[in-house]
Amino acid sequence: MTTGATRTAGVIGWPVRHSRSPQLHSHWLARYGVDGAYVPLAVPPDMLPTAVRGLSALGFAGVNVTVPHKEAALELADTVDPTAARIGAANLLVVGDDGGIAASNTDGFGFLAHLRDTVAAWSPADRPAVVIGAGGSSRAILVALADAGVPEIRLVNRTVSRAEQLAQNLGGPLRIQDWANRAEALEDVSLIVNTTTQGMAGQEPLDLPLETAPVDAVVYDIVYVPLETPLLRAARARGHPVVDGLGMLLHQARPSFAAWFGIDPVVDEALRIAVLADRG
Repeated sequence: MTTGATRTAGVIGWPVRHSRSPQLHSHWLARYGVDGAYVPLAVPPDMLPTAVRGLSALGFAGVNVTVPHKEAALELADTVDPTAARIGAANLLVVGDDGGIAASNTDGFGFLAHLRDTVAAWSPADRPAVVIGAGGSSRAILVALADAGVPEIRLVNRTVSRAEQLAQNLGGPLRIQDWANRAEALEDVSLIVNTTTQGMAGQEPLDLPLETAPVDAVVYDIVYVPLETPLLRAARARGHPVVDGLGMLLHQARPSFAAWFGIDPVVDEALRIAVLADRG
């Protein structure tokens, strides 16, 4: 039930029907008794500037941004926080009291928060980390790991030129590793992260032999459909601590909910169950 005082937020994407964000935020709104609403907004790319500029006029508190709009949304914002600027993409827009649009990126926050929540013993300063893939999600994770103090981040991607460009843009402790040498890249690491779509339902499994990795290395797959990818299944069989991708999705939403509704919400099993129940 909405009222004249209902505070409204949403998610902009094209398409947007796949997004779990409405179920996620609706769960929190009900849990905390907030007079708020969260709606999916299917916006084609050519209409994005009109949609973003219309948020204030429509009384929106803000929106999340999903594919393919994350980079374009950054350019449309009036202010951009330093993390989003480095990543080159925004997944959160907040409408200020003056109607201005502030952009930020919470993907890296969600990645680290879920990692620490799942494997409390992991320390960024211990040993190098390996990141597989050089796409949009990779950028946010690389920035988060560098800022957390990881001494060396080995970036492995099938297209070396793309990885090199990413390393040049981001700087920091990034080291490029050839795909052919991916097994060697796993030696003496404390963290292995798959940021590609390989292993997702309908995709080929990620071809990453784990035999050279220390057994105490955390294996993190940001894919969450299925929750246990072939990579995580193989890692669990070897005794690695494993982290699935769903928690990253849940934790990255916390700053959004706090910005719009004034509450830092809890990520717990009840939330995971609520989101998984709506997989359709």
